[in-house]
Amino acid sequence: MSDLSKCDAAVIGAGPAGLMAAEILAQGGARVIVCDAMPSAGRKFLMAGRGGLNLTHSEPLDAFLARYREAAPRLAAAIEAFPPDRLRAWCEELGQPTFVGTSGRVFPVALKASPLLRAWLRRLDAMGVSFSLRHRWTGWDDHARLAFETPDGRRVIESRATVLALGGGSWPRLGSDGGWVEILRARHVDVSSLKPANCGFAVNWSDIFRDRFEGEPLKGIALSFGGRSLRGEAVITRAGIEGGAIYALSAELRETILTSGQAMLHIALRPDIAHGDLVKRLASPRGKQSLSNWLRKAAQLPSIAIGLLREVAHASSVSLASMPADELARLINDVPLQLTGVAPITRAISSAGGIALGELDADFMLRRLPGVFAAGEMLDWEAPTGGYLLQACFATGVAAGKGAAKWLKASS
Repeated sequence: MSDLSKCDAAVIGAGPAGLMAAEILAQGGARVIVCDAMPSAGRKFLMAGRGGLNLTHSEPLDAFLARYREAAPRLAAAIEAFPPDRLRAWCEELGQPTFVGTSGRVFPVALKASPLLRAWLRRLDAMGVSFSLRHRWTGWDDHARLAFETPDGRRVIESRATVLALGGGSWPRLGSDGGWVEILRARHVDVSSLKPANCGFAVNWSDIFRDRFEGEPLKGIALSFGGRSLRGEAVITRAGIEGGAIYALSAELRETILTSGQAMLHIALRPDIAHGDLVKRLASPRGKQSLSNWLRKAAQLPSIAIGLLREVAHASSVSLASMPADELARLINDVPLQLTGVAPITRAISSAGGIALGELDADFMLRRLPGVFAAGEMLDWEAPTGGYLLQACFATGVAAGKGAAKWLKASS
């Protein structure tokens, strides 16, 4: 491995951000080495592909950028320079065309990550990019060289520029374990604690409800919290609730729980039925029907929705059977669900926190560490699922790669 002890640029992290930075650097003629603690590249990327690999989204760019919340102003230049259309063209260049789904989300036609990753790695290999896997970064040695732990012992790499793309703290078994946080803090870089994002939440279900409905989806619902309301789906888990609609509200729910210890989520089980119409349906005589059968027929509620109503009513010591039609209709479309905790970061789709964006200059270089650039999920931003996560990883990888290439040119 002695021939790899020196290089123009070292990229630490073989996910989308790191691989994109490596490609940009290699295009400029740099000798690039990519290091990763895992035995193979792109492990979390491959995991994302199990759901079809939602690469990006087709909505207008101004609406797209708003998904990044308070980080949008800082990420805008990078995403505008490498927008969704450019990402799709890049995939096409690798022989992996994409399509827009009915929700506006963009997927590769193959609906898998593996063909895209294989084609990408072949391209990088042809460009002369070298890979050193099973290399866990431990910081810098006394000579400002990158230090790694490997199966063969300690190794150091001397590079003129470094791109850090080690990911956040979700799915640590795939490589993103947040081990870099203390390394950078020791260098006085401002790093916010990593927190779960696009995550589930804890609910104190009764044993009866948990055992009956674990894994069941709540479809066609509307969720409301903190002045925001959206439609989607959620899934009952043994510990609580998760799913796309939950993820979309996860930032606000998480912060409320971390501050107050709990959050009250409101669920509309039949948001497509106006209150007056629902009251009329529920005013019909129940006769000898069981409450469940009557609710199923009168309000077209599935078993899981009826179970949730029973669960909430029981917790409040309220009898559904004795509720007036108006009150029951109101409950059906405004079910209060108390969330008592945040699911662990190890089970989250992504993470919030990381390197404060103010620590980076316009070229994504760390102001306190000249020649060291950062990209991807290790930066302090978060976004909902829907293609926004990968798009920002690709785009910041491009930006950091260009910044590192610029640094190499200026220092040569």
